[in-house]
Amino acid sequence: MYIWESSNWPVFSLDESSIVDLLKEVYHRRGMLLGRMQALGFPLRQQASLSILSQEIQKTSEIEGESLNLAAVRSSLGRRLDIDAGAPVAGDAATDGIVDLLADATQRYADPLTVERMFSWHRSLFPEGRSGLSRIQTGAWRRADRDPMQVVSGPLGRETVHYEAPPAGRIPAEIDRFLTWYHAQEFNDAIIHALLAHLWFVTIHPFEDGNGRIGRAILEMSMARAEESSLRFFSLSHQIEKERASYYRILKRTQRGDASTLEYIVWFLKCLLRSFDGSREILNTLLLRARFWQRYASEALSERQILMINRLLDDFQGKMTSSKWAEMTKVSQDTAHRDIKDLLDRGILVKNPAGGRSTSYSIVDPE
Repeated sequence: MYIWESSNWPVFSLDESSIVDLLKEVYHRRGMLLGRMQALGFPLRQQASLSILSQEIQKTSEIEGESLNLAAVRSSLGRRLDIDAGAPVAGDAATDGIVDLLADATQRYADPLTVERMFSWHRSLFPEGRSGLSRIQTGAWRRADRDPMQVVSGPLGRETVHYEAPPAGRIPAEIDRFLTWYHAQEFNDAIIHALLAHLWFVTIHPFEDGNGRIGRAILEMSMARAEESSLRFFSLSHQIEKERASYYRILKRTQRGDASTLEYIVWFLKCLLRSFDGSREILNTLLLRARFWQRYASEALSERQILMINRLLDDFQGKMTSSKWAEMTKVSQDTAHRDIKDLLDRGILVKNPAGGRSTSYSIVDPE
């Protein structure tokens, strides 16, 4: 039996007394994180939000097996939010579409969630009317000729059915009930309300494709409503992508149950706590950048050096070598060596312990 076939549907069962301590920990840790963010000042808070929402956009697509260029996402989002995102990076219609969706959900969090708004999000997700090689109907609920709508895995002919959604004919009524509940805020706790909104939407599964990403957009919008802030300071999708197998398992168990949601809520609250840890890493990177430019603002640095320092301050993946420096700045190896030696002499860069042909360099924290 699927959850929507239960006689309890759509009244979710949750013993809130059993999660009081966990919920208190979530609010405590979130308060500490928000307090630390408030201390940054508005420009750095904007940069933190830009970095975290860029991750959210990239990872919500990776959960569905789609890879987006993070630099292109950041560039597109920076234009959308009017925040400096560095040198422009060309993207594509798919990147701009998911950016538009998440930006609309998080920046206009106080606006009503409506059918037309969800249709608009769906059209943004599939600007060419295709999902992979398949043509799909965008900006409309799935049709009866696509029933049964199933979530499956495995080779053709030996698929495993993980979930089957309600028939297409039920979607308008199911969505009406969902939206009425969503705006009524029937659960006193805003975070629990946000987590149940995500579960309810993906259970209805109203579109041919894109339900997961739109469901997580509703989750992000609901979280922003809970905080009454469009600035995002943690990325749930980043954490969910790390725990993707567990995420799908908890959805499967909950959607095959009797509308009991305790296990689902506990899993998500713990996931939320882990996402706060990831935000601290981003915050530390931003604080390092702020300290660095406060210390070296008056230094006479070349455009190449400023570019590469900012790359390193942005949590550069891998090791920075002179070869990578030359390739990324499009200069000769000798010029790269001179740039790096100058920064070593100033105490801005330091050689990493491994030497020889694998010599690499790191930024020195001004503190």
